[in-house]
This record gives sequence, structure tokens and C-alpha cells, in this order.
Amino acid sequence: MAVAPPSHTVRAPRWMVATADHLATQAGLAALVQGGNAVDAAIAANAAIAVTGPHLCGMGGDLFALVVQPGGQVHCLNSSGRAGSGASAAALRADGHTAMPFRHDIRSVTVPGCVDGWVALHQRFGTLPLASVLAPAIALAEGGFPASPLLVGAASVLDDAGRANLHELAGQARRPGARVRRPGVGRALRAVAAGGRDAFYLGEFGDGLQALGDGWFTAADLAHSQADWVPPLRTSAWGHDLWTVPPNSQGYLTIGAAALVSAHLDLPPDPDDERWAHLLVEAATAAGHDRPGVLHEHADGAALLTAIAGRSAMVDPDTASRRPVPGADGDTTYLCTADAGGMAVSLIQSNASGFGSWLAEPATGINLHNRGLGFSLADSHPAELRPQARPPHTLSPAAATRAGRPAAVFGTMGGDGQPQILLQVAARLFLHQQSPAQAIHAGRWVLRGPVTGFDTWTSPSGQVLQVEGHAPADWAEALTARGHAVQPVAPYDSAFGHAHAIIRDEEGCWAGAADPRARVASAAGG
Repeated sequence: MAVAPPSHTVRAPRWMVATADHLATQAGLAALVQGGNAVDAAIAANAAIAVTGPHLCGMGGDLFALVVQPGGQVHCLNSSGRAGSGASAAALRADGHTAMPFRHDIRSVTVPGCVDGWVALHQRFGTLPLASVLAPAIALAEGGFPASPLLVGAASVLDDAGRANLHELAGQARRPGARVRRPGVGRALRAVAAGGRDAFYLGEFGDGLQALGDGWFTAADLAHSQADWVPPLRTSAWGHDLWTVPPNSQGYLTIGAAALVSAHLDLPPDPDDERWAHLLVEAATAAGHDRPGVLHEHADGAALLTAIAGRSAMVDPDTASRRPVPGADGDTTYLCTADAGGMAVSLIQSNASGFGSWLAEPATGINLHNRGLGFSLADSHPAELRPQARPPHTLSPAAATRAGRPAAVFGTMGGDGQPQILLQVAARLFLHQQSPAQAIHAGRWVLRGPVTGFDTWTSPSGQVLQVEGHAPADWAEALTARGHAVQPVAPYDSAFGHAHAIIRDEEGCWAGAADPRARVASAAGG
């Protein structure tokens, strides 16, 4: 097995922040140093990476969050956007589409929920003024920041239309370290700090979005908040209560598969055992094989968990089932924070794929997500595109409590592969009692579709089981012998997600790790 990068579990007595960008981690720590709480830190960190990581997330994307209070209560925010009033599956079908357009089409853009999410979190739990929370992000947008290697790589694959639409980013992010300034994003952040959500959705950004939509969005669509506090979804596994966001999120797959494994499968005590990987692959496919037909915004999350709990017979202990499963791509950012009072936040925010739709609101330069690609165009499908509907969503933050206390917050980017990655992380953390760094650094497997990573459901050629280069040396050969279509991939590849985790240890201190696959990720505490 390859040697892991030189990072370790960070431990701190008071607070902790873990993100995919050290500049975002610093922004979160600044909020905590000023006396803010974990929610202030999460908003500050997200706003900062919305500036520095537009290939992952931004003000033109969606947001989900779990807030775990010191007494173990879990609050769940769904701030995923709804389709505009002009949305019409019939119109897309008439244009010859059988699936939602992937890029360069405003019809795959839903009203971005990110800013509504920040405001809802701040109104309920924040302690610092919103202007103070957003100040680091404003400074990065206006003063500039060094382009990360992943941002440069993402900008390099834009096509001609994408470069034209995202010219501000494409023209500046030409090499790692190049200074990138985003003055329009700075204006948008200042507007939110001064005037709240209406200054964004009914201001310069909202006007531009309506103009781009040409009837797809109305002023009423933008006046309606995308943020809803909803009951979280819960189950038990490995001595912990596991929590996530209910549908329209696919989070039920993570905790449902964990519960199935915990209750019915005899995992080897050594997670390097290839049988460990095989059983988790089979559990993930048993949990998720029917997702296209059952996941929609009105799905009953508890019923979906009950269905997964009864599927132990679908797990063959010896042979690969080769069931259709979710893919693995997707560009998102996950971050987690914890504070001295015992509160922890699990937050995920996304553009969907790369820079999203490769469209941008022209006045601010804020790139727009393509989360509408989760909709179905099948007539009468429960997730069919329609006005004000939310699409099925890959974003799935997770948290764990134990004995009425916060135990962990964890999550990852990775598109449809998020539940597979989180199943492996959860097993390592809670069953094998690994440290956050051990659980995050360990080599992973991920099932992936052949083209976009969002296409395994529909592609006739099916999926492959990608195995990371620093996974145990015998995994690839042994899993192939079990019937898996194995594809070896380089060590610490971003296709295997940017996962982060913070746990509460027995001494009441926080311990965390950020994913080295993000290249500029960091975990820090105080």
C-alpha cells in the first residue's frame, strides 16, 4: 500500500473546522475566534470557498445542513432550489430531450438555495453579525486569492462556450497560484450582508437570472425562500444514531446501508480485507439499486429505510451482484465545524458538476449550478420536472450522536457516489474506531458510471468498480475474482471524494481531518 500524505488527525479542546480549502478553514476559525459559534463558522467557511472554489460550489448552488446541539438534538435544513414557474417537461420532450440537459441550458438551473440557506442558519443559530461572518469571503473576492490546482484543472476543460460564459474565471485561473479576483461576487456578498436574502434574489443577481431564464423564472419564484427546516432522518448503526437529510436528498442511502451492514453483515475486523470492500459494495447496491424510481421530494424517508433494512438476502457474501448503482462524479464542497459549547455543523453546498451548468449570471459573474439534472423527463414520473418542484439531490451531509451527545459530523463531495464513500468512512469511524485521519486517508472503492458519473442509472454499459491506488494491494485482483468490473485509479484521486470528519472524543475534545484528495484542504482547531 502507498504511504499516506503527511497529515494527521488534528485535536483541539475548544473548536474545529475542516474544509476543502485552507482559506475557507481560516475564515471559519476567524468566526470562532471572534466569539461566534459553529454555525457562524460554517457560514463563514462556506462563503469563503464559494469565492475560491467555484468549480465546487458557490452562491449559484444549493445547500443542506445538519446542526447538532450539545444535548444531541439534530436540526436539519433543506435549502435546495425549486424549478422556476416556466418549467415544463413537455417542452423539453418536444425539443427531443429524453433526459435533462447536462450543460449550457438554463432549464437545468433551479433557483439557487445557497444564500437562503446562509440566512436561515444565521437567523436561527448565528451569534455574530452577518457582515462579520461574510467579511473574510468579501476580502477574498475583492482582494483576490491564489488559484488552487483543482480550480485551474477545472477551468482548463471548459469548452469555448463555457470559457465565454465564465470568462472572469477562465481568464485568471491559468496556473496554480495565479491571483483571481471576483468583484461581482464581492458585491453580491456585500448586498447579502447589508440587506439579507432579498438584496440577492431580488437585486442584481436575481434580475440577471430572470433575464437569462427568459420566462423560466419569475420575480415570485425568487421572492420565495428556498430554505426549509425539516425533520432529520435517523437510524442506528454500530452503537450510534446516524442522521441525515430526508428526501429529496439521497442521504437515506448512507444511513440505510450502514444500518443494513451493522445489523446483518459480518464485516471482517480488518478493513483492509478485500471481503470488507466486497460486502460494503454489495450493501451499497442493495440499498440504492431502486433509487431512480423511488427518490423524489415527497418520498417517505422512513419507509425507504425500512425497505433497505429488509434486503440482507440481496447481499451475496461471495459474488458480485452487478446491480445498477449510482455513479461517482460530482463537484461539491463539504465542510464541518464544531465549537466550544459542544455544537457541531455538517454542511454541504454544491454546483452539481464542475462549474455547474457552465452558465453565469452576467452582472455578478456567479456561475449557476445544474441541479435540475436530477429531474426526470418521463411522463408522470414522481420526480418529473414541473414548476416549483425540487429535484432528487445527491447532497447528503451526515452526523452521528451517541448517548444523547454529539459524536461526529462527516460528509463528502462525490455526486451519486457520496453514500458509497460515506458508508466506508462511517464503518471505519464507528465500527473499527479509526481516527478521523485514518478513516479519511484510507484507500476507497467507488462505483462509477461510464460518462458523467450521474449516468449509471441510464447507461446501457453499466458501471465499473473503481479502486483507489493506495487501497490494499490485493483488492483489485480479489474483487475481480468475485465478479466485479474493477478499474484501478491513481492514489488520492478527487474522483473518490473530498471527505472530512470531526468527532468528539472521550475527553470532550474535538478531533478532525480533512481530505488530502482536495489538494488544499485543511482541518484546524483551537
